[in-house]
Amino acid sequence: MLSRAELKQQAKEQLKGNVGSYFLVFLAYLGVSFAVGLVSGLLSLIFPLLGTVAMYVALPPLMIGFYMVFLNGTYGDQPKVSTLFEGYKKEYLGKSIILFLLVAIFTCLWSLLLVIPGIIMAFAYSMSWFVLAENPNMTAREAIKESKEIMKGHKMEFFILSLSFIPWILLVYVTLGIASIYV
Repeated sequence: MLSRAELKQQAKEQLKGNVGSYFLVFLAYLGVSFAVGLVSGLLSLIFPLLGTVAMYVALPPLMIGFYMVFLNGTYGDQPKVSTLFEGYKKEYLGKSIILFLLVAIFTCLWSLLLVIPGIIMAFAYSMSWFVLAENPNMTAREAIKESKEIMKGHKMEFFILSLSFIPWILLVYVTLGIASIYV
């Protein structure tokens, strides 16, 4: 198992020479997400339910594509904007929507017990997107089950790793987003 420092070092190595490409992918992801949100918002003004459905149908496949970009990077592939749209292929489309809904529902149900169980389970489900992106033959439930298995005994480590990024996130806010080129 890699330490946090080793994980961060490995990520830096993968970023070398690709920072601009990853930033371009990130901008494309933000742009498409913004456009989907805008269209969904406008649809909601006319047909409230249709706007919400449009958002839940359009964003999960984009999220799968976003995770694919980073998975491909771990295998040495160059980040490409076109990879963002891989999630709209038939093997991912329905599964990504179901995964999004199941993770949201399960996390909300765990959060009803108290906030802490909801947070713990959100960490347990956190690898579901990567699992599904890497295994298009899996169902959404299988991806969640695999994520829980992967995270068994590692949720606290992941929580601490997540906390270590707070200064970077603050830097992005302080620089009005300019630092996101690197972060």
